[in-house]
Amino acid sequence: QVQLVESGGGLVQAGGSLRLSCVASGSIFRINVMGWYRQCPGKQRELVATITDGGSINYADAVKGRFAISRDSAKNTVYLQMNSLKPEDTAVYYCNANIKLVDMYYGMDYWGKGTLVTVSS
Repeated sequence: QVQLVESGGGLVQAGGSLRLSCVASGSIFRINVMGWYRQCPGKQRELVATITDGGSINYADAVKGRFAISRDSAKNTVYLQMNSLKPEDTAVYYCNANIKLVDMYYGMDYWGKGTLVTVSS
């Protein structure tokens, strides 16, 4: 089975920074894409950033220029460096990965349980 474990969430003041980490474990053959989504209070889950196996990166408009996604493929880990945090960034941040397991033909989507980021005014 696959497990995604997020870490790095916490409480920060506006303008501060946090770095989220997500480690994938299991019988992993290849991780096609890893990314971060967030669910703000009273809103639907939304994309924050993704990074593909080939290194292609996509950011939501709301975080462009402030957040940076990166990946350590050897460790099956994705990071989200969050700078210049705003109160509206407050959310539960979820790690997502499309993973092809050993002896499986196609990748499947997996989700972490989330880590809470709270940004105070």
